[in-house]
Amino acid sequence: MWEGLRLQVFFLCLGAALWSAAAAATHRGSGPRERGHRRHLSLHRHRERGKEGQVLHRSKRGWVWNQFFVIEEYTGPDPVLVGRLHSDVDSGDGNIKYILSGEGAGTIFVIDDKTGNIHATKTLDREEQAQYTLTAQAVNRETNKPLEPPSEFIVKVQDINDNPPEFLHGPYYGRVAEMSNVGTSVIKVTATDADDPTYGNSARLVYSILQGQPYFSVEPQTGIIRTALPNMDREARQEYDVVIQAKDMGGHMGGLSGTTQVKITLTDVNDNPPKFAQGVYAMAVSEDKVPGEEVGRLKARDPDLAENGLVDYRILEGDGMNLFEITKDSETQEAVIKLKKPVDFETKRSYTLKVEASNPHVDPRFTAWGPYKDTTIVKISVEDADEPPTFIAPGYNFEVEENAAAGTLVGRVHAKDTDIMNNPIRYMILRYTDLEEFFTINTEDGIIKTTRPLDREAQAWHNISVSAAEIGGHHQDAKVRVNIKVKDVNDNAPEFATQNEVLVCENVSPGKLIETVSATDKDEMAHRQHFHFSLAPEVANNHSFSLKDNRDSTASIFVIRKGFSRMSQDVYHLPIEINDNGVPPMSSTNTLIIRVCSCDSKDTILSCNVEPFILSAGLSTGALIAILACIVILLAIVVLFVALRRQKKEPLIVFEEEDIRENIITYDDEGGGEEDTEAFDIATLQNPDGANGFLPRKDIKPELQYPITEKRYVSLLMFVGSYRFEVMDVHHKETWIC
Repeated sequence: MWEGLRLQVFFLCLGAALWSAAAAATHRGSGPRERGHRRHLSLHRHRERGKEGQVLHRSKRGWVWNQFFVIEEYTGPDPVLVGRLHSDVDSGDGNIKYILSGEGAGTIFVIDDKTGNIHATKTLDREEQAQYTLTAQAVNRETNKPLEPPSEFIVKVQDINDNPPEFLHGPYYGRVAEMSNVGTSVIKVTATDADDPTYGNSARLVYSILQGQPYFSVEPQTGIIRTALPNMDREARQEYDVVIQAKDMGGHMGGLSGTTQVKITLTDVNDNPPKFAQGVYAMAVSEDKVPGEEVGRLKARDPDLAENGLVDYRILEGDGMNLFEITKDSETQEAVIKLKKPVDFETKRSYTLKVEASNPHVDPRFTAWGPYKDTTIVKISVEDADEPPTFIAPGYNFEVEENAAAGTLVGRVHAKDTDIMNNPIRYMILRYTDLEEFFTINTEDGIIKTTRPLDREAQAWHNISVSAAEIGGHHQDAKVRVNIKVKDVNDNAPEFATQNEVLVCENVSPGKLIETVSATDKDEMAHRQHFHFSLAPEVANNHSFSLKDNRDSTASIFVIRKGFSRMSQDVYHLPIEINDNGVPPMSSTNTLIIRVCSCDSKDTILSCNVEPFILSAGLSTGALIAILACIVILLAIVVLFVALRRQKKEPLIVFEEEDIRENIITYDDEGGGEEDTEAFDIATLQNPDGANGFLPRKDIKPELQYPITEKRYVSLLMFVGSYRFEVMDVHHKETWIC
């Protein structure tokens, strides 16, 4: 390495010497063009004509030196002579002193103050600092007075090839699609060289590939890596490790170099069709599988990645297309064959399907390579399973007439065992659906009968469940719904729809409609069924009311006379016969109650003769006066009655006949005269029903053994005009109800 460095230093020194000589010659021949290389400290003036005869004045400089150069990385034993400063005023007697200042003065650069020689005391690195600016001045050694103005000069560090190329962004990672054409750009690598690119070839780089051939190549000047082989297959090899070298000095011998790693990955394209591993797949399904359950799986493999490796499946043909369906497991990319409809071992025992696998995303660049699909055959065998019995019908509907005798046939259910064993079947009614046990079933043949007469009006429908179970085997059973309708028979007579009383005014006009009656029947109302109305035979010729059958299951009641009086009769009972047209026909007699009421001139009802008679809240003035008069009269009567009782010294409470035995009277009388025997009737005490009263003794007042605790009352019935009054005296509390 040092030998190469010495050669570089030699060539640089030689170049610098040649360059300096050329600069000096140029200065001598060209005048002002040398100003960048030699400077003069102006001491005297002289005249010089310009190109146009103009006189120009120039200051002549007293010292001269070249623009200095120093080679970097010099490692000799002695300091490097950079250059020499010399002034025209220097006569060599030692009176002039040279002073150096600026960047690195005194540390990197030192000057001999007598001779003006400048030396570099340290090794310089151009990559750290390419040039230094210094200031030189000549002064009197004794007085230190400047003899010349200070002047700047530059010391440039001459570059040598001491820095190898570097890849600052390595390692690199590139991607290129598989099956790419030759020359497809993959990635660009870039190296940098710290040497001076403006001087020589130290920073002139050339790229080459050290590892990765024959798959890839690199452009020497740009560093672009390209594919070198056609049809590189990712499925065969996905990653490549490439080594790229950058060499300076234009790639010539003696240049420095650097390398970087490049990892190149082939990206996937859809260049492979899906492929089944087998030409025929065998599967099995039990006949007790329900629709939606999985039968089996198969997979077509596609080595491509992501969406390029997606596979779709479908059933192309086969005798089981209607019984099976195919879906895809998106995670595993497997085809999942599922049961679409139930299969029956006894009907068909095997099925064949042709399944196709295809890519949903096909690259048009590779369609010429062939179809991107594959097919296979799937054979599915049906396995026998112990199945429960099967009813012939999914449900049964029977009818039976109401009131039919016990043991009447309702219907028959039938189930069969479809298994090869064909086990016998036993039937039974699920009792929680027939809690009252209206029906019974023959366990062997499934015949259903009644256990008692049924009433449609109590329950029109009976919904029961029947179970059929195998005898032997796994005792599997099946259930079926049986709906039994009770057919109606005409066993109920019609009757009034409502039982309201009819109110009629005393002054009602003859021929007036007072009521429209309707009927109802608990039996089922058949189409075109009507009710017919007529008066009962015993009142057919009455002179108060008439009936008209409207022939629409209603009848109208009319008044045929006038002059009703509540005093003579306040309630009329009108018996009406109602007939239906059923088979057999049924009839009944219903009584319509008609009550006579007092009305005003506008036929507004004022009062009706209801027992007990209660006045309405809204009374006329005449009625209020009559009531007050009634109360006054009653009070007078009561007072008179009480006064008479006290005058006769009789007890205020009159005992009723049935209460005689409840009152015990004790006497302390001796003897047995007529007065004693006539005072009480022994037979009456023993039989109160035969008592007509008692005869009190006037000379002896009985002493009560026990107080009377029961309520006793005395009633008095009076009539005042057209009003009836009932007066009640209960424990000296008077209550009047009018």
